[in-house]
Amino acid sequence: MKTAVIGGGAAGFFLAINLKEMCPEMEVTIFEKSKRVLAKVEVSGGGRCNCTNSFAAVSDLSQVYPRGHRLMKRLFKTFDYRDAYNWFERHGVRLTTQPDECVFPMSQDSHTIINCFLAEARRHHVEIVTGQKITSLNDLAHFDFIAVTTGGMPKSGEFLIPQSDDTSGNPAVISPVPSLFTFSIDDAALRALMGTVVDDATVMIPGTGFKASGPLLVTHWGMSGPAILRLSSYAARELHDHHYQMPLAVNWTSRKDPDILQELQTIISRHPQKQIATIRPFDLPSRLWAYLAEKTLGERARNRWQNLNKKELNRLVNALCNDSYQIAGRAAFKDEFVTCGGISLSAVNPHTLESKTLPNVFFAGEVLDIDGVTGGFNFQAAWTTAYTVAKSLCDRFQAIA
Repeated sequence: MKTAVIGGGAAGFFLAINLKEMCPEMEVTIFEKSKRVLAKVEVSGGGRCNCTNSFAAVSDLSQVYPRGHRLMKRLFKTFDYRDAYNWFERHGVRLTTQPDECVFPMSQDSHTIINCFLAEARRHHVEIVTGQKITSLNDLAHFDFIAVTTGGMPKSGEFLIPQSDDTSGNPAVISPVPSLFTFSIDDAALRALMGTVVDDATVMIPGTGFKASGPLLVTHWGMSGPAILRLSSYAARELHDHHYQMPLAVNWTSRKDPDILQELQTIISRHPQKQIATIRPFDLPSRLWAYLAEKTLGERARNRWQNLNKKELNRLVNALCNDSYQIAGRAAFKDEFVTCGGISLSAVNPHTLESKTLPNVFFAGEVLDIDGVTGGFNFQAAWTTAYTVAKSLCDRFQAIA
């Protein structure tokens, strides 16, 4: 029997290798439309490949999977992050867990994983066909099974299945929109602080429930870093619907008003003669604090702390915990692009990931309407869904044989 895997990325290779390990008799062919396979793996994590996460800081999967967390919880019973960690170690990829719980190859080089996948595919005689785009499932009519692992789709029209409602009345494809992107901010004074990093900031979109915390990086176009990327993931569809023009609130300290007020009052008592712009609360970067003080107080930022009046003190508190900006757009499409949307989870069997309307057609990876925040969670979704499909195909093969 023969299986076609459409897409030579992370999910496609993981699926093909595991399928051959489970069912050596199955003939498996990977079809990749470009000339190179695993291109996204190569550039991920700055070329280091953040391949999973320890999940030690995750109390509920909805924290890291804005879409698909319920299905991921079910599939984790079969193959989770611990299984993924052990799989790579067994296949010769030594891993290391960073203080932020992100897991990388110990080599800090994505080619370690790429070389592992290519070696295992060769060892198991997986055929790899590059430079061939599959435009219709009918092109693969001579295969017994088809696994679609084409990744995130920028356009709905690129999916290989009918997009009309399935028999349950639900759409087969959820319109894809960008996720995990940085924000453009039209504030020249802020952008002049490019390279400034705040280790623990909280960002939110006022009037919504969307909120995220973590390191924040000021860039020459606006804001980036894990906090921004997480917020863009949580609010992906809302931001798209508002054409990426929404207000943004930043708490530069991730602390509440009373704590911030107390910190400023402590500075006043200890450094009354010091200039406001020169004594940084919470050890904020000096350039950032000078910018916030100038933005809030103007020329009075050059005054001494003891000269602050109550109104000005409250304004500084607000600047630290509720600084306001306007999102003016998102970053352009790049290799590490992640999409919100894809094959509707209502259109697949939650146990096997087989299409409910197209027999013997399965889906794995980002082509499904599952996406995670930054930190290795998207790759983990690829490993989990790919393993699920591999096991489903092997079970089907053994039942038929």
